[in-house]
Amino acid sequence: MPARFVSEPIVPDAATFDTSRMAAGEPGFPRKFSWRGDTVEVAEIIRTWKEDGACRNGSTDRYVRKHWYEIRTKTGATMTIYFERSFRLKPARAERWWLFSIADET
Repeated sequence: MPARFVSEPIVPDAATFDTSRMAAGEPGFPRKFSWRGDTVEVAEIIRTWKEDGACRNGSTDRYVRKHWYEIRTKTGATMTIYFERSFRLKPARAERWWLFSIADET
């Protein structure tokens, strides 16, 4: 089934963060999060990737902007979620974790 675009914030369960990823400079990946009032449990991470972008102050440096995760939930759905490293809007929004898309179980 094709994935449908969602683009909504999710609320990670801080007690389930994978702190080993934090030691490597990545965000602590939540094994549970809330979306639309429901708790979603992650069964597995299928793949990960990073999105980078040019420095916003004119240098030639590039910085990681988002950490992407394709996951399978305990219900069998496949979701793509991401962590936004910096805020896009001023004043800064509190949302850092987003559900990008979802493909329900087949």
